[in-house]
Amino acid sequence: MWTTNPARIMWAARLHSAVRAALACAVVGGATLYGPTFITDQIKFPAFSYVTVILITFDAATVLGGSLRGCWHAFCATAQVVPPAMAGRWLAGDKAGLSIWMAALATAAASFVIVLPESTHLTAKRIALGQLVLACTEAVITSDESSSGFMHPLHIAASTALGALASVSALLLPFPRLAHYEVEKLRRVYAENARERMNLYLRAFKANNNRTKTELLLQAKPFAETGNKLLQNITILQEVVWWERPWSHYVIHDLISIEDRLRSTELTMRGIEYSLVYSQTCTPDNQEQLSSVLDSISCQLHHEIEHAILQTEAAAHEKRRGSTFIEKNLSSQLAPIQNKHEWLCFFFSCKDILLNDTNENRKPQTQPQKTEFTITEKIKNWIFKLTRSDRLESALKCSISLGLAVVTGLMLERENGCWASLTLATGFSIGKQPFFTTANSRAQGTAVGSVYGVICCFIFRYLELRLVSLLPWIVFSVFIRHSRMYGQTGGISAAIGASLILGRKKYGAPTEFAIARITAVFVGLLCLLLVELLMQPNRAATLAKRQLYLTLEALKNSLNETGSRRVSKFLQAREKNQRKLETLFQELRKSVADADSEPDFWCLPFQTTCYKKVVASLSCIENMLYFLELNLDLVSETLRHELNEQVNNELELLQESVNSLLKYLDNASSIKSRDIEAGKSRNSEKRNYDTAQHGCSRSVRVCPSVQVSYTETLHLLEVFVQHRY
Repeated sequence: MWTTNPARIMWAARLHSAVRAALACAVVGGATLYGPTFITDQIKFPAFSYVTVILITFDAATVLGGSLRGCWHAFCATAQVVPPAMAGRWLAGDKAGLSIWMAALATAAASFVIVLPESTHLTAKRIALGQLVLACTEAVITSDESSSGFMHPLHIAASTALGALASVSALLLPFPRLAHYEVEKLRRVYAENARERMNLYLRAFKANNNRTKTELLLQAKPFAETGNKLLQNITILQEVVWWERPWSHYVIHDLISIEDRLRSTELTMRGIEYSLVYSQTCTPDNQEQLSSVLDSISCQLHHEIEHAILQTEAAAHEKRRGSTFIEKNLSSQLAPIQNKHEWLCFFFSCKDILLNDTNENRKPQTQPQKTEFTITEKIKNWIFKLTRSDRLESALKCSISLGLAVVTGLMLERENGCWASLTLATGFSIGKQPFFTTANSRAQGTAVGSVYGVICCFIFRYLELRLVSLLPWIVFSVFIRHSRMYGQTGGISAAIGASLILGRKKYGAPTEFAIARITAVFVGLLCLLLVELLMQPNRAATLAKRQLYLTLEALKNSLNETGSRRVSKFLQAREKNQRKLETLFQELRKSVADADSEPDFWCLPFQTTCYKKVVASLSCIENMLYFLELNLDLVSETLRHELNEQVNNELELLQESVNSLLKYLDNASSIKSRDIEAGKSRNSEKRNYDTAQHGCSRSVRVCPSVQVSYTETLHLLEVFVQHRY
């Protein structure tokens, strides 16, 4: 039985990932220093081997499946860049190099083609952009030195292959770290965490006063946060399981996936928490009346959690044996409950959902029919995806910034001209990102890593000792990747900054190279800053407001479809919308966290407290809609028709509150635009800018209405569950 602290398990998993990443860097260092001659002669860019290792092993899933996926991405990137580069150098002639402006133009055009497709993974795009930068800058630097310039792209491919193979070797030796095993381990930890959390909820249910109940609910908060983190890690690992076990992708289609079971369990426990938070204390009569049911539920829930999370046969047998007993006792004990204890109905409704594994009954038995498209329609859809404004904007920004970085880097220092553009290539991100936050973390990570590399170079004179000193820094970089200050961008930059100094050969004095590296990094970031400022910069505060608007639109659409026809295709569409809404809420929380940590500079401070209140209220509504759908499925068809009018009335009130939020956001944006055009006073512009950028003053007014909407939704659920028992 897994009784270990979940936080300690997660810390150990991160340490294991960090050690594997350091081992991969050690493999690269050993191959470049002590490898056979026929291998070392082809590895002309060992620094890029380290970059490839870091891009692959610093992924969220540091397991064998993740490294295999990274190898495939490295192969796809090489196939995109190396053959065209070799053909171009061969057609241009052996000694015909490129000018700086021609190299910048080639980099800009090729990077636009690499970034534009939507199907290419982010890791593949980063590796491809790095290869492209090296190929174009080497064509300028070595134009007068080599008689076989067309072979340089092949050396870049060999360096990339070394990094990819080192990543796989590190996850295989001394024993493989499999994603399937890690998922099973995390599921057991999650089951233990869920049992402890459920015990606290049951104790809170039987509490004699509100103070004791509040204390128990506060004790359950850390367990809920740990459970969410475990669910995120399990979801990430599930994505790479089929790279280790390809046959698992084609079998048992009719069973609910692990993610769905865990999601259903987590949402049900969240509903139990909601019912306890918004409840009154039970009277002694109610406690005595329900004591026998609570005792049976306490044991039964533990078995059901094991069945839902671990799928054990013993738990399944206990579920079949005890579910009938629970249902009979619930129906008999809940009958005399008065209206002032309606929250008990919702509490036991969540228990019933968890005990009876309702999500399995809701799963459609028929697979959705695939729509057949003609070749013309497929081509139109492909062109439409390529010409989307957000993708064109992202590709254009990357193209211009990389081309500008190539020009400035080569003009600043010809020998180290690739580092400015390589910094942008390895840090490329898809979609709209908070620019100031990512630029700040990237600059800090590069500076800290470079300083560490210079210090180690002064302490250790031998290259072997410098390589050994790199390994603890890789471990440290993996940990700061999970920190709020640096994040993934800062962690990768810190690891690359140190590895390019400690793992280098024939770059001159360490101090001079470190200064050149840091200078090149800031030159590259300056190029990116200029492009962002010219093409509408994306501050984290602006992205948070935009993400809030998108989330409200999705919530509005979900409300429109709630309570609609209970037909298979409608259920499938609603399931899809619920998943989309959940993803949008996760992105909204991330945007708010980024905006909170972003430097304000000349802008007004971000109103974090207000946004967190709105996100919390909207998240409650999202979860309540989930339970509303479950209860709609469980009530009889006759009762559903009888309650149809009441359902529509309650949903209309909820839709009005959401529409009011959308109106406030629209009005704030339009007011800001009119004020700028009319040139109103500075104070008015400041007030409207604060409203448009941060959505604080108006959102605060809307928060109570959102809370009222949540209460109305909870009341609607109570009506349903009362008819069920």
